[in-house]
Amino acid sequence: MAAKLAGGGGGAYALKQNAEINVTPFVDILLVLLIIFMVSVPMAVTAIKVDMPPPADVPAPKPPVFISIQTSGALFLGQEPTRLETLERDLVARFAANGQTGSKRDQKVMIRAQADVPYEAFMAVLDRVHAQGWTRVGVINEEIR
Repeated sequence: MAAKLAGGGGGAYALKQNAEINVTPFVDILLVLLIIFMVSVPMAVTAIKVDMPPPADVPAPKPPVFISIQTSGALFLGQEPTRLETLERDLVARFAANGQTGSKRDQKVMIRAQADVPYEAFMAVLDRVHAQGWTRVGVINEEIR
């Protein structure tokens, strides 16, 4: 009786190298996902008709008041000259003239300055406007065309 311990042909139980990829499980998974999407997509696009009321007439927003600062330090409220000390009174008068007598928080103020205005002058105007209660303050940094 002879026994073969190592090497050689191996007979019926020899393992051979398999260089092919088994794609059958991958194809099965893709087909299952395709069926799931085909079944679920028509349910996701169902629409419900909703009768919405017509939009209410929304009043046009009120125009802002412009504060201009020149290089010389001169302040203008629109086209009218003003001073830093009387800025609050002039702003209240301008908003009243425009029909905006509500809260200062709802009123818009836009500040524009020439390019070579000192930073301190610009910040003094901005701080004064903000300290007087106007919180909707915008800064214009370019000429609007």
